[in-house]
Amino acid sequence: MKIVFATNNHNKIKEIRHILGDSFTLLSLEDLNINEDIPENEMTLEGNAMQKARVVHKMLNMNVFADDTGLEIEVLNGLPGVNSARFAGENKDSDANIEKALSLMGSSENRNARFRTVIALIMDCREYFFEGVVDGRIISEKRGNHGFGYDPVFVPEGKTRTFAEMPLSEKNLISHRARAFEKLRNFLLRYPDNKD
Repeated sequence: MKIVFATNNHNKIKEIRHILGDSFTLLSLEDLNINEDIPENEMTLEGNAMQKARVVHKMLNMNVFADDTGLEIEVLNGLPGVNSARFAGENKDSDANIEKALSLMGSSENRNARFRTVIALIMDCREYFFEGVVDGRIISEKRGNHGFGYDPVFVPEGKTRTFAEMPLSEKNLISHRARAFEKLRNFLLRYPDNKD
């Protein structure tokens, strides 16, 4: 089965190819020579993910999925949330995003946070959503060289290391993205039996 992942984020593509395995031919936007930025101006993760999927589906008329992920920090009332990638500005600078989040949190004892990924799938012109969540906490300084985004300051619940200190194979067992994509994978493996 061929399916398009509406992203040019190489880190995401690497993670998802690892999760989906050989059952699917995963095509990125780069594979299809689409280099333009897909708009993300909705107010929710669900809205952004579906917006991206619809734009690419209209371009290609192929089965497509898109995702959006947000870090939701309890003491910041759920910020940065849908604005996670652009929290410190439009240039999507991960270091600046982390610094802004840590600065706003200050010395708060409440370090609770969660990562949430929403996937929007358009399959045979029908629309579906899948969600993955992982709870954890924000530490006060960056640790680790793996992963991307806020991974260096996020320690998942029950763990002592940040996502950035874990190899991809370990992160993919527990991450928000892995949980959402596992739901997508299970859906696709059973498709079309479960499309109703």
